[in-house]
Amino acid sequence: MTRENIKTPDGGTLELFSTGAELASAGSGVVVVPASMVTAADYTKFAQKLSAALGRPVHTFNRRGRGSSSPQPDDYTLDADIRDLDAVMKHTSSTDVFGHSFGGAVALHAARTLPVERLAVYDPAVSVNHSVKADWTAEYERATAAGDDDRALAVLTKGLETGGAFSRMPLSMLTIANKLTAGTHVGKQMRELMRTGVREIKAIIAADMPAEPFLELPLETLIVVGEKSPAYFGVACGQIHDVLSGSSYTILQGSGHDGVLRAPDKLITELSDFFAG
Repeated sequence: MTRENIKTPDGGTLELFSTGAELASAGSGVVVVPASMVTAADYTKFAQKLSAALGRPVHTFNRRGRGSSSPQPDDYTLDADIRDLDAVMKHTSSTDVFGHSFGGAVALHAARTLPVERLAVYDPAVSVNHSVKADWTAEYERATAAGDDDRALAVLTKGLETGGAFSRMPLSMLTIANKLTAGTHVGKQMRELMRTGVREIKAIIAADMPAEPFLELPLETLIVVGEKSPAYFGVACGQIHDVLSGSSYTILQGSGHDGVLRAPDKLITELSDFFAG
């Protein structure tokens, strides 16, 4: 794996990781757009397995507010991530894109205008006809204003519903659990990213639209939803699939929202077959 910092047209910096860079002569790579509450490092196993299966490079980058990438701007909207994805695609000469969760929402909106040839998404957190709701943000903001990050993180976890059994715990118990895990790597990372994560949820809701504009997506689009993932992912994906006649829709049996990070062989096979054309 190689690491480099690349400049964006607005003077920002993105931290880029390339797995299988020595395979560049085999064809353009696949750019991975990460989810909200994770960093590029969390996709290491996934990138290694996909690159090996494809025989092509896989490029993962830290979106703004993570690693050595520039901070997330105060006036953040999805357009910022779309411009950054464009910069990464140009730098790596890549035309294939994979997006996970929030990264899937970025990829779906971006592929309507960027030169994406093949697009695959897993549990994209895109809002179609108000499929994503965040009534919990007011309670989250009250907790952060009071300096209670443990409770704020509990509200966020329950609101997103992506934490499996943790998301179903009573708020009081989840708050205590957050106190106990505050010193762990995962606990620290969640606290570091929760403010950027909530901005991103608000940006998704602000970009809500009907399904029809997604007709501008590439003809070759693969939509994957985890069998055990929260239902709202499937609601939006189903509506996009209905209008996009050339898309493929797959439910990954036995996997939840973290299926990409676990990189099961069946997901790698599905994606490598798709990106191989």
